[in-house]
Amino acid sequence: MMIRKTVFFLVVLLMLPVPSLFCRDSGRPADAEPNREQDRIVDEILRCVEKRYSGSGFSARFFQASVLKAMKITDTANGRAFFKKPGMMRWEYTVPDRQQIITDGTMLWIYRPDDKQVTVGVFPSFFGDGKGAGFLSDISLIRKKFIVSIGDSLADSEQVLKLWPKEKNIDIAVIHLAISRETCEVIRIVTINAYGDETRIELTDIDFSDHSPDSIFHFVIPPGTDIVRMDQ
Repeated sequence: MMIRKTVFFLVVLLMLPVPSLFCRDSGRPADAEPNREQDRIVDEILRCVEKRYSGSGFSARFFQASVLKAMKITDTANGRAFFKKPGMMRWEYTVPDRQQIITDGTMLWIYRPDDKQVTVGVFPSFFGDGKGAGFLSDISLIRKKFIVSIGDSLADSEQVLKLWPKEKNIDIAVIHLAISRETCEVIRIVTINAYGDETRIELTDIDFSDHSPDSIFHFVIPPGTDIVRMDQ
């Protein structure tokens, strides 16, 4: 299934085509004249988000939709995810197939129990610099790695920030981050890459009281599991 081949684009390359306000970008904010009022609003929003995510971690349910523009293929998945500083994430897919994406901030494992297969790699290649929604495990990466501007909201209950990578790369052209006005929680992430492919992640049931142990972010390979190296 496509989800197996493109799961990195989730989560990052971390979703349904978004033929709405999210696709109207024509240039990076660095190309525009400075706007002090916009900068003030961006800073205000980020301060609220940073305060909300100042704890050690959280968990949430997620819905993911991914589209490969050139092939006109869309696929969806859902499950539960866990995040913990610094850089630890665990994505547990339950639909359409069971799959786990686990990182301790250094190593990365993608485990498919039904296939008895695990793919092993390193964290920075796929989630470093905020890629693959990697900034959810460290919100400070937004200011460090992105130029931030105001985006178009789809509802009065949310605010949208556009994140442009300071260092251009094919994985991320722009990210649209929808934030709840009431709670300052990230509720939707839309990532568009250089090819126009899109990944949308919607987060619900966000729980900041979840204090998951570090052990769930390290994968112990079961005996008899086929091991695939990402660098092969």
